[in-house]
Amino acid sequence: MTKEELRKLSEAVEIITAKAREFGLDFYDMYFEICPADIIYTFGAYGMPTRFSHWTFGKAYHKMKTQYDYNLSRIYEMVINSNPCYAFLLEGNSLVQNKLVIAHVLAHCDFFKNNVYFKHTNRNMVESMASAAERFRGYEMRYGKDRVEAFLDAVISIQEHVDPYHFIKAGREKKKQEKEEGSCACSQGRKCGKRHRQETPYDDLWELDEPKCAGQCEKPRKFPPEPEKDLLLFIMEHARDLDDWQRDIISVIRQEMFYFWPQLETKIMNEGWATYWHLRIMREVDLTEAEAVEFAKMHAGVIQPSRVRLNPYHLGLKIFEDIERRWNEPTREERKKYNRPGGEGKQKIFEVREQENDISFLRNYLTKELIEEMDLYLYKKMGYDWKVSDKDWEKVKDGILSSLTNGGYPYIVVEDGDFNKRGDLYLKHCYEGLELDVFYLEKTLPYVYRLWGRPVHLETVIDNKKVLFSYNGEKVRNKFI
Repeated sequence: MTKEELRKLSEAVEIITAKAREFGLDFYDMYFEICPADIIYTFGAYGMPTRFSHWTFGKAYHKMKTQYDYNLSRIYEMVINSNPCYAFLLEGNSLVQNKLVIAHVLAHCDFFKNNVYFKHTNRNMVESMASAAERFRGYEMRYGKDRVEAFLDAVISIQEHVDPYHFIKAGREKKKQEKEEGSCACSQGRKCGKRHRQETPYDDLWELDEPKCAGQCEKPRKFPPEPEKDLLLFIMEHARDLDDWQRDIISVIRQEMFYFWPQLETKIMNEGWATYWHLRIMREVDLTEAEAVEFAKMHAGVIQPSRVRLNPYHLGLKIFEDIERRWNEPTREERKKYNRPGGEGKQKIFEVREQENDISFLRNYLTKELIEEMDLYLYKKMGYDWKVSDKDWEKVKDGILSSLTNGGYPYIVVEDGDFNKRGDLYLKHCYEGLELDVFYLEKTLPYVYRLWGRPVHLETVIDNKKVLFSYNGEKVRNKFI
C-alpha cells in the first residue's frame, strides 16, 4: 500500500473505532496488520499464527488458497481472540472493504470479551501456542519427526472429544469428595477408606478386630465412576504406555480445543453480531456514492443465503434484528404476557450477546415467522438426488439445533476403562438419531488403540440395532449386541 492509502486506512480505523464505542461496543485494544493472501490463508488453515506444524493444516491451506486463486471464495480478514486483539487484513482489499472489515472485527472483539462462553478462554493463547510449537520441534529432534507426526495424527483424530465444561465438573467433584470424606465413618468415630488419614499411629491396630464398614466405601468402584466425556483427558491420565512427551502433546491439543470450542458453539451469534454492527457503523461513516454502492454489494455477498447450508452471517443478523424489533415494538399480546414495555431493543441484544450460545440463541429467538420468512428447510438424499424432506417450522428448528449439539460432533463417552478386566477401553456413542460414519469410525479406532495401547471397543447404533466395533491391533470387527 502507498503512504497515502495507509494514511486513509489509519484515519478510517480511528473514525470507526470511535463510532463503535459510541454504539456501546466494548473491546480490547486492537492491532491491525495487512498481510498477503498466502499469509492470511496460512493463518486461516492453522487457526493461529504461532501454532505447531502438521500436514492437516497444509491440506486445509491448499484447499482454501485454491478456492481463492479461482475466485471461488475470499477471506477478507482474520481476527484472533486475545488481549490485545489482533486482526489481519487481506492485502488488496479496497479502502471500503477494509472499512467494513474493521467494523466487523471490532464487533467480533466485543463478542470475545463479553460473551460468557469465552470467559475461561486463554487470552494469551498466541504465546502459549508458540511455546508448545517450540516444544514439539524439540520432540521431533529427539524422538524423530515421523514418530511425533504419527502420534499427532492419532491425537488430532479425536481432538474434538473433550469436555469444554470441565471446570464445572471439577468443582462439583471436589465438593462431592469433601462431603464423602466427611460423612463416611466407622465405629468409635474412626474413618474408613484409603483416602482417610489415621487419627493416631495406632488406629490400624484397632481396625484389625473390627468388621469392615458396610457403607458406601465397600462398594466396588467403577472405572471411571461415571461416563467420561473428556476422552483426551482420560487417555492422558490413564493410558499406561505413554511417555511424558506424549502426554504433553495430548495436553496441548486439549487446551487448544478449549480455546477454539467457544467459537464452535457461538458461530452463528458471533457472525450475526459482527454483521449487525458493521452494517450500522458503515451507515454512519461518510461514503461517496461509489463507495456506498461497493459497500452494499459486499454486504449483500456476505449475507447471501445458501440453498445447501446455513449462512451464519445471514441467520445471526436476522435473529438479532428481529429481537431488537420485538423488544422495541412489542405487540399488545407480548406487552401483556411478558410485561414488555417497549423501547428495550438495544438493551436486549446486548444482554443476549452476553448470555447465550448458538443453541440457546436459536431455541429462544428463532421464531416460526423467521423460519418461514427465510424459507428454511431440512433436506436429505432420496435415491440419487438431494431433496427437501421437511418444511414444518418446529422440525426445521429441531433439526438445526440437533446439528449444533456438542459443536456438531458425535457425543462419545468412556464407559469402561478396564473392560473385561483386561484394561480394554470401552467407548459408547450416545445415539440420538444420527448414525456415525462407519468408514470414519473404522479409520479412527486404530488411532485410539495407538493412544490407549490396548484393545478398543465402541458401542453405537446402526439401523436401530446396537453394534459393537472392536479393534485389537489387527483388524476392526463388529457384532450386534
